[in-house]
Amino acid sequence: MPYPTKRTYFGDYVFNIYEDVYEPAEDSFLFAENLDVKEGEQVLDVGTGCGMLGILAAKKAGGVVAVDLNPYAIRCARENSALNGVRSKIDFVQASLFTALNTTVAFDLILFNAPYLPSDESEAASWIGRAWAGGANGREVVDCFISEVPLRLKPRGRVLLMQSTLTGVEETLRKFGAQGLKASVKAERKLPFFETLTLIEAKAGL
Repeated sequence: MPYPTKRTYFGDYVFNIYEDVYEPAEDSFLFAENLDVKEGEQVLDVGTGCGMLGILAAKKAGGVVAVDLNPYAIRCARENSALNGVRSKIDFVQASLFTALNTTVAFDLILFNAPYLPSDESEAASWIGRAWAGGANGREVVDCFISEVPLRLKPRGRVLLMQSTLTGVEETLRKFGAQGLKASVKAERKLPFFETLTLIEAKAGL
């Protein structure tokens, strides 16, 4: 059974981090600082991890669906939603990307702190590794997400996607455009060794 090993805070929110669950890092906090949810929106939090983004979104959202392939993350996020008083506003689904969602379901806002770092197969063998390992060029999961996300957006829906300059930000902007979404960089944070975390916003119906 998983158990909490650490505790993380964001503002007035508290998150227990369980064994085998990705601990919020610079990318998580950059995302959280720039998360804008409109009152009553329906939100999908892909790769929810400990639940941080979905729980923050639930403050204003009409409802949140939080998805993660990692069963330990789902349990951790569910318990954190109760800890932060929003359990009734979030549904939790163990799945990869959109695979478990009904094809007729669409959202106003889709969040994804993607696995975006270049990696080999061995690095994706653990639950923790899968949270950040993006394949040989770091784009394996990102590209799959971009190809499928337009079908999950409402007519004027938005996507917030976190990635790194190590994975090709311009390529992401171009691929969103090829899917009919207008994408731009919403926020950035420079890291050591020539890497910049980049939060990308893509909008439909513009």
